[in-house]
Amino acid sequence: MLQLLRDFLSDVGIGEKTLSRFDENDYRMAAAALLIHVMTIDGQETGAEHEKLRVLLKSQFELGDEAVAELIEAATAADREAVDLYGFTSLINRAMDEDGRRRIVRMMWEMVYADGRVNEFEDNVVWRASDLLGISQRDRVEMKRDVAGEQSGDDA
Repeated sequence: MLQLLRDFLSDVGIGEKTLSRFDENDYRMAAAALLIHVMTIDGQETGAEHEKLRVLLKSQFELGDEAVAELIEAATAADREAVDLYGFTSLINRAMDEDGRRRIVRMMWEMVYADGRVNEFEDNVVWRASDLLGISQRDRVEMKRDVAGEQSGDDA
């Protein structure tokens, strides 16, 4: 509540504006927005998905808990405002090499499998994002199989 008041006062020119460490040109924000898009596309967000999101962002981008929370907040807002995936994927394409883009696609598959279910909307989002990121169909399918195999191995 206090933060909302601070933000309001800074927006009207009173007080200091809190600067985010993640702006719209940060590839980490773009990657997080893609993960959030995958998580929310089926309309059924679970606690397991939210936890997987935090774990992925923390480990892949070497962030602390506070930074992860800030990144999720910024990426959620960016995802809500986005009309397509192109803005996120073009930023990632400019910032990362092919191995980095593969890591993003793998993270997306990990988000898909976080709740133990895959639906056609999630599969389609990963397919479209992979295509925009220049990841081959073969690599995309291979990553999907790897992550699915890891998930089924966790249940055993």
